[in-house]
Parts: sequence; structure tokens; C-alpha cells
Amino acid sequence: MSATLPRLTELIAPASWRRVDFISDLHLHATDEATFRAWQQYLSRTSTDAVFMLGDLFEAWVGDDAALEFPASFEARCAEVLRGAARRMPLFFMHGNRDFLVGSDFLGHCETQFLQDPTVLAFASERWLLTHGDALCLADTDYQQFRQQVRDPAWQQAFLARPLAQRQHIARELREQSQQVQRAAETYADVDAAAACEWLDAAQAGSMIHGHTHRPAVHELEQGRQRWVLSDWDCSAAAPRSQVLRLECANGQTTLRRIAPASA
Repeated sequence: MSATLPRLTELIAPASWRRVDFISDLHLHATDEATFRAWQQYLSRTSTDAVFMLGDLFEAWVGDDAALEFPASFEARCAEVLRGAARRMPLFFMHGNRDFLVGSDFLGHCETQFLQDPTVLAFASERWLLTHGDALCLADTDYQQFRQQVRDPAWQQAFLARPLAQRQHIARELREQSQQVQRAAETYADVDAAAACEWLDAAQAGSMIHGHTHRPAVHELEQGRQRWVLSDWDCSAAAPRSQVLRLECANGQTTLRRIAPASA
């Protein structure tokens, strides 16, 4: 299987921006208060010029009505966090493999900007390719077939037409199936290096930033290019995980570094 070269969207950062943050794979859900609180505190305190959320902010998303029509819901709590942060700095949201049904109604309510996958960020005279990363995990053929199905507008329209309770039940079943597959797998599919290079060539970018694989690292690619992988967040784990990737420009030089949310 090969990854289709995508239609690229470009975002030109304002000249005033000096630092931007990237996070992904927080998998926020109502039974993990620790991760929710860490995310809430990070967004309320960070001094960055913009935050890019590159997919799987939520563990599951079954429709914007879960947040907009139920003010006491966990989804509504998340919306208020985003609204508050968006009044301080620009927020950008990209779909992941678990929250691809987040829609314009929710993002508009949260004053959060939608980010196409992939997007080229032009920042400090350099180009950075941003993606969630799941479309590049070509070895996981079962997932790629599932992804093609659920990203179809007709499938999404039919799913969203179901009652909310039924959608929530389906989401729980899919989550359980996914966890069973992960437990049974000896290894997890990773981003295909050749496909990543093709995307970078098309974007005329030297570095890719993505999540999805939960394997935070810097991978060296051909011709000096790099693939920066974001960490997932799980503050309820025995070894809590939460990490922000910060891109900063100072004195004409750009740097990427990983920082703890508390120091952001």
C-alpha cells in the first residue's frame, strides 16, 4: 500500500510569533481527570504564541452535540478550556484517528481554528510539515481500510444521524476492539519512511512533526531531513507522560525542544 500524495495547505505564521507549541494524543476522557487537569493548567499558563493540537486530543468523539447540547458533559468542560485559552492565543486543531468527527460547530464555539492534515507551517523562514501521522502508517493495512471507510462523508453523515446514546455505545465497542488488537500485537506499525520523504518533498520542507505512534523520538531521514514524533499524554499512568514540543526562534536561529507542561 502507498500513501497518496496529499493536497497541502499552507499556514504562514505572523512575523510576531517567536515560539509555538505542538501537542497530540492526549486522549482526553471523563475517567482520566489527571490528564484533563494537566492539559487545562498547561493551556491556562503557557506563554507560547500559538498551540497546535495535532490529533487525538480526545479519546473518542461521537458528534459536536455531545458538547453543545449537554452543558454538564465532559465534552462541554473541554470546550470551556479551549474557549478560555483561545482568548489568549491562537489554537489550532487537527483531526486524529479517534476524534475525526470534531466538527465546525464545536470548533467555532471554542474559537479554535481547524487545521487540515497535512499542513505546511511557514515559520521563521523555514517550512515544517504537520500531520497526525496515521495516514503514513502503511503497514497497518487493516487500519488504513478502516480509515478510508470512516473518513467517507456518507459514512459520517449516517453515523451522526444515529441517536447520541447509540453513537456512544458504538464508540465504546470500537475502543475495546482497538485495545484488544493493541494487546495482541507484537509490534505496532510505524510511519513509512519513504512515504514521509515523499510528503516532505511535496511540501518542500525539511522536517515533519506528527503524533499517533506514541513513540517520541527524532528520526533521521534521507538528505538530512527529520521526523519529530510527539509524545502521548497519560498522567494517570504509573509513569505519568505529558510533553510539549516547542519550536522557537531567537536571534535568527530556530530550535525544537521537548518541555514539561508545567514549564511551558
